[in-house]
Amino acid sequence: MHSATPLIRHLLFLTLFLAGWFLILAVSTGLFALRRGSQPGPLPEPLPRVSILIAARNEEAAIARCLHAIRRLHYPPHLLEVLLGDDGSTDATATVATAAMQGFEGTFRVLPIRENLGTARGKANVLAHLTRAATTDYFLITDADIAVPPTWVPGLLAHARPGVGTVTGLTLVQGPRLFDRLQGLDWLISLGLVQVVSDLGRPVTAMGNNMLVTRAAYQATGGYETLPFSVTEDFELFRATLRHSFGYRILFRPEVLAESLPMPTVGALLHQRRRWTRGVEALPWWLQGGLLYYAGFYPALLALWWLAGLLPAVAVLLAKMLLQGVLAALCFRRAGRRAPLELLPLFELYTPALTAALAVFRLLPLSFDWKGRKYK
Repeated sequence: MHSATPLIRHLLFLTLFLAGWFLILAVSTGLFALRRGSQPGPLPEPLPRVSILIAARNEEAAIARCLHAIRRLHYPPHLLEVLLGDDGSTDATATVATAAMQGFEGTFRVLPIRENLGTARGKANVLAHLTRAATTDYFLITDADIAVPPTWVPGLLAHARPGVGTVTGLTLVQGPRLFDRLQGLDWLISLGLVQVVSDLGRPVTAMGNNMLVTRAAYQATGGYETLPFSVTEDFELFRATLRHSFGYRILFRPEVLAESLPMPTVGALLHQRRRWTRGVEALPWWLQGGLLYYAGFYPALLALWWLAGLLPAVAVLLAKMLLQGVLAALCFRRAGRRAPLELLPLFELYTPALTAALAVFRLLPLSFDWKGRKYK
């Protein structure tokens, strides 16, 4: 009897932990299904000029895809100002970009970035230069590895109401390989959970590869040259706009769905996610705790297997796959895409493997690489 008591206590703890985990995921799924998020308003009249800002460093392989998508935008070309910041590229980024925009009816400029402004470094420094060169009241920021949809500009502008400083679009990782598709599934489910928190009025983050910032909000922060340096420069700017009482909109809508190139290797993916964890470390404590709780599913599942056997653990895993599959289906349907539900079994291997690798990567005293630059 005495030897059984610790086992019962452990099983009771695991039961409560997993019940809470499933409750959070079920409530999040229900809220995502029921809440529609920000709805578009009328576009400004007359249509405004907008500045599309792109930071590029050694992007000769991707930049043409990005710029061809911009040339297909459903927005009058003469109202588009496209500014590309060439951040010390050692390849043919500028040449390829210039060729891709040959004959463009709007404004296009390549700005060589040769000096740092204030505290800004890396991408933040490029954007500091580009915002100074921009001549409009709306800054639409994207990355060289992104292809925006034709409806991108009006899709973002329709939510840039008075008082709103940032509007964040939706991004989906796309690629033909199995590794690429798993990244896409992982990312869209994560954005679905971010959307739930944002719809509850809790500002979480913004994505600098698909983002509108008004000139008024940007200048109120003092610009990147005055903000503390961060490798998650989009999150730093987002927080600064909130401190200056500007509103925000985070969208989960097909008209602002941009496609991102996937990370080509596991190492590149770890470097990317390590950079993102800098932003996570700046989130409120309650949200960091929620993320840790969410990540605790697999350790709890292993403990259940150890204490109760294989069948209960398999049953819990199948229930998790079913509920997460519902969330994935909802996320992809709202984004206007087909959910790759056939990947869910492999996803249950991909997720814990990535989480464990990132935890080890985070603890090691290593710098991580981003666009050829090292960060601690």
